[in-house]
Amino acid sequence: MRPGYGAVEARAAGDAIRHRINVKPRVGIILGSGLGGIAQTIEEPVRMPYRDIPGFPSATIAGHAGELVTGILGGTPVAAMSGRFHLYEGHSADLTGFPVRVLHALGAAILIVSNAAGGVRASLAPGTLMLITDHINFMFRNPLVGPLQAGDTRFPDMSEPYDPALRAVAQRVAKEQGLDLAQGVYAAELGPSYETGAEVAMLTRLGADAVGMSTVPEVIVARALGMRVLGLSCITNLACGLSATPITHDEVLETTAKVAARLQRLVRGIVSSL
Repeated sequence: MRPGYGAVEARAAGDAIRHRINVKPRVGIILGSGLGGIAQTIEEPVRMPYRDIPGFPSATIAGHAGELVTGILGGTPVAAMSGRFHLYEGHSADLTGFPVRVLHALGAAILIVSNAAGGVRASLAPGTLMLITDHINFMFRNPLVGPLQAGDTRFPDMSEPYDPALRAVAQRVAKEQGLDLAQGVYAAELGPSYETGAEVAMLTRLGADAVGMSTVPEVIVARALGMRVLGLSCITNLACGLSATPITHDEVLETTAKVAARLQRLVRGIVSSL
């Protein structure tokens, strides 16, 4: 790991944040494209632009506000990253996972990750919420490469990266709320180009249900730190080749806006149950 995004730097960033916030977060939340509305529902919020956090670049992608919001959600102290860093922006894998180290340094033992994704499985129509059961790393990058960081497991087990007990909570809450919550495997590609039709056919054969360009580096870091992880995808479009209409980022943001209220209600219910 190159200097700048390890355990020491995470503690320094955590110290800088801690002096400005009013809670010790139990849950860290990372919000994907167009899903930052959850941060607007946090009570007693304290907002910090990424530029004020040591080691954080500014967010550059539409739909990513680029701020840390701390406060109370569903009666639980949380820290929410409204926007993330992506490999396709030119960031290193260790930087894309760095916010998780900072959330852990602040005290979060549980990480909830969300993303916008394309539906590979035919039954995942745009607007579907999907509980991530597992992932496939087609980014071919790993944020743990380099010297072992303090607090990390050198060889973290990834047989169940998404915590079964947390998934059970999500399913129970969704049922109580009358929400349809699909389940599936998330495949992460490097991007920024969308996948080809042949790549989607390959992903189908390999067992992927949805595809996106984020999340996996964050989950790997979380598991190395011993954090429990819950993952949620908002299916915003059919994956390339499954529709005659070309995919655009505007379409992604339009769909997430339509399902934002359902996702916010689900995440609040999950957090309040932890």
